[in-house]
Amino acid sequence: MGKRLIHQRRGSANTPYISPSFKHKGPVAYPAVDEGEGVIVDIIHNPGTSSPLSIVDVGGEKFKMLAPEGAMVGGKIRFTKEPLIKPGNVLPLGSIPEGTPIYNIENNPGDGGKFARSAGNYATIISHGDRVIVKLPSGAQKKLNAGCRATIGVAAGGGRGEKPFLKAGKKHHAVRPKARVYPIVRGVAMNPVDHPHGGGAHQHVGKSSTVSRRAPSGRKVGSISARRTGKR
Repeated sequence: MGKRLIHQRRGSANTPYISPSFKHKGPVAYPAVDEGEGVIVDIIHNPGTSSPLSIVDVGGEKFKMLAPEGAMVGGKIRFTKEPLIKPGNVLPLGSIPEGTPIYNIENNPGDGGKFARSAGNYATIISHGDRVIVKLPSGAQKKLNAGCRATIGVAAGGGRGEKPFLKAGKKHHAVRPKARVYPIVRGVAMNPVDHPHGGGAHQHVGKSSTVSRRAPSGRKVGSISARRTGKR
């Protein structure tokens, strides 16, 4: 009897496949204030995010926010509807000029931020109207409510990918808090009990890599319901 594929086992919510949220420093969100000022009291590493977190004191209450590039302890952050364009300030999209780099953008007003949150990422406002059009880091354009808030600037930690890991163990510990698939093993490198492409005297698929859309889930690997194969 064969074994379930890795993407099938991940759906069972067993301990190895769930994100260890107990290791994270807490939720990242904006404080529920329209006008105010906060002070950065600390900058910390969060295993659950690639960007460092800034601990912001707003009226005696502390919040965790994604730090902008150039942030420092003692720096001030404004929460306002005025067009005060300074890295770290939090403004609604309707108050931000076109072409301004922004990150941690809300999808709905008050949700704390959903887009452009990775280290070194930023989005750009293209136009204003009934809805604000934002160009995301992927190049996709999204129409958002003008009341959604975002942070001015670029998310800190952008150079994290320049230093190589050098050892597999370092990579293991880096991806473990995020519950990503690591290492990624090719199907032809597995045994036949583990994958439909496994087995054989040498590493090869050994049969057509296209599979019907009506195939059972354990056989859906390779080119699923492909219209065509080969180079284009």
